[in-house]
Amino acid sequence: MKKLMNGADSILAESLAGLAAVHADILALGHDNKFVRRKNLKPGKVALISGGGSGHEPLHAGFVGTGMLDAACPGQVFPSPTPDQMAAAAASVSGPAGTLYIVKNYEGDVMNFEMAAEMADGPVATVITDDDVAVEKSTWSTGRRGVAGTLVVEKMVGAAAEKGRDLAALKALGDSVNARTRSMGVALTSCTVPAAGKPTFELGEMEMEMGVGIHGEPGRRRVPLATADAIADEMMGAILGDLDLKSGQNVLLLVNGFGGTPAMELYLMANAAKRILDGRGLVMSRSLVGSLVTSLDMAGCSLTVTALDGELAGLWDSPVHTAALRW
Repeated sequence: MKKLMNGADSILAESLAGLAAVHADILALGHDNKFVRRKNLKPGKVALISGGGSGHEPLHAGFVGTGMLDAACPGQVFPSPTPDQMAAAAASVSGPAGTLYIVKNYEGDVMNFEMAAEMADGPVATVITDDDVAVEKSTWSTGRRGVAGTLVVEKMVGAAAEKGRDLAALKALGDSVNARTRSMGVALTSCTVPAAGKPTFELGEMEMEMGVGIHGEPGRRRVPLATADAIADEMMGAILGDLDLKSGQNVLLLVNGFGGTPAMELYLMANAAKRILDGRGLVMSRSLVGSLVTSLDMAGCSLTVTALDGELAGLWDSPVHTAALRW
């Protein structure tokens, strides 16, 4: 294992310190690194809080700021954050308008956010993301996993919260965006958790894992390495088959790298995915390419499609100012 670190036990704390130092104009660290929060809160708005295991950066701390999250709770590398982290974040950023938790569908995340909600003083609601079409049940989840579509939910709901929507409306919006969003990933290599010091799973030189999870969980099947076009065909076929969209529908395409894939390859996959959308009469009216919901150093990517309407396109376009997303 070769990593830029001083030790496996300090990598998270030192990384969070770097994030807070570089983005000191918009971010602040909570006590004992329990959470990352917006430096300047907007009075009167519903607080948006998310979190999960570390190793997926910039998700979630990189999406804290104007137009997205008010706070994010980082767990250790891959394990869920604890309920006291979430409660501390809520105490720091929440007000009378209440708190909306955005939670990826992993058993530890769901359970701990439920416990935090029970500890809350004010009104709380939760949106659970489960956009992964690859499998119905996996290592750490019952039902579909929450993956890169979580970014789309956080962006659109964050924009609506910034405009002053109330807790019930934001909960309904988050559930709607999640229902209109599907993702699927492919791994060309495993990832290596610093504390483990070895790959999470083994892939042969000419093998790939179709439908891999963002923690290295098994996908649909292990298959021989194929061309980018063939990979995109299978992923987009599964995504679009599940969404069942009509010709002429506007969509958002998110091409997300897992941490070890060059931008050149991600844009190549975007080109392949757009050709498939065009062939089905679907309109890629919004798009984003980058390594945004990662799995440490894994080579591979995921594709995400969200069915848009005028409102959702407007929320996507709304200003955002975070460490990782700015427009």
